Amino acid sequence: MSKLRTIVLDRIRTDGWFERLGESIGSFQTLCEVLGERFFAFSLIEQARVSSLMIDRFNPDNSLVEFCFSGSGEPDDEEPERLSVVEFRRRVVERLLSDEPPVTTTTPVAADDAEGLQRHIGARLLLLAPIYGFGVRELLLEGRASSLRVDLDGEEAVIDLAEFRRILHNWVREELERGTQRAAAGTAIDLNQVAEAEKAAEENRWEKVIQLLGSWPMPLAVYWRTPEGQMLPEAARQRIAEGLGLLGTACGKLGDATQGEEVMRLAVQYAQEGVAGARIFARLGRILMDGNRHGEAIGSLRRASMLAPEESVEKHINLLDLARCFQARDSKMATLACLLAAKKAGAKPADTAEVDLWLTAALGQPLIAWQQLTSGAPAKA
Repeated sequence: MSKLRTIVLDRIRTDGWFERLGESIGSFQTLCEVLGERFFAFSLIEQARVSSLMIDRFNPDNSLVEFCFSGSGEPDDEEPERLSVVEFRRRVVERLLSDEPPVTTTTPVAADDAEGLQRHIGARLLLLAPIYGFGVRELLLEGRASSLRVDLDGEEAVIDLAEFRRILHNWVREELERGTQRAAAGTAIDLNQVAEAEKAAEENRWEKVIQLLGSWPMPLAVYWRTPEGQMLPEAARQRIAEGLGLLGTACGKLGDATQGEEVMRLAVQYAQEGVAGARIFARLGRILMDGNRHGEAIGSLRRASMLAPEESVEKHINLLDLARCFQARDSKMATLACLLAAKKAGAKPADTAEVDLWLTAALGQPLIAWQQLTSGAPAKA
């Protein structure tokens, strides 16, 4: 019976390689948004050098990518190609799945031979693993069998090397299929959908809001970086902001607060100081409040309060939410100041009762005496 050998793979670990490389690429975020984050990672693994992007602002999947493959030694690969984003993804994935050498089980592997370990496991496999959240920890050798000890989200498993490759390659194929389906579905921006989304939001049909507007963020993030995006008419920009605000709220309502926050920050870029600004900042603040991030919500709610019209329902609701944030952080005087401002803006006693009770309990007799003094009633001894 063959003896089991365990080789720790610390010397060839690739965790975080994509993020570290991104720090040295000036256009990293744009490339991720247009090509798709994982597809950009696949292209780096295949040494596809992107020389230019011609972005279709309304349908980024139709954008043109000029690129060539470097490091393969093949003269044809050095010739620049120009493909749509969808065809570029397909081209990169085909190479990624075909270039990997077959799994070798007979080659001796030394624990101190980093290059030999990379060849045995497969350099592309080592780079693909962290893209899908796998940490590759150990190589297990027993006779002709090779397995990997990996962890995923804190769970550890031992997987046959050939099976691990099959799993990752299947996920890459599924990624390509999803990317192709998204492109076929189209990503045009129809501002008429905002009215329908507003109606769905009034009825708390948040899934419908996502169905209507879920394709907006990526093309709009790209469009914002173009000269046309910066020169968009004010009315259209505010309507886009309203739509993104609804989508961000829908994400938060359905449990994806992180995505909701990202969408809302894009909405803020479009809204800026416009008429939609107060509502967008307020929506962002409430997403943060729902996640018990009251300190982070304060800045957004302050901005919302400043932009809302004086003595409007919007303004007193924002000020009251701001008071609740300070209450959650046990900032008594700030809570009192915001509560008084909310009342001045028209907040009703029924709406302020909870915060009033908390302040009375927290500040006690000094607050009561001050209230009597400012109201003109004689203070009790």
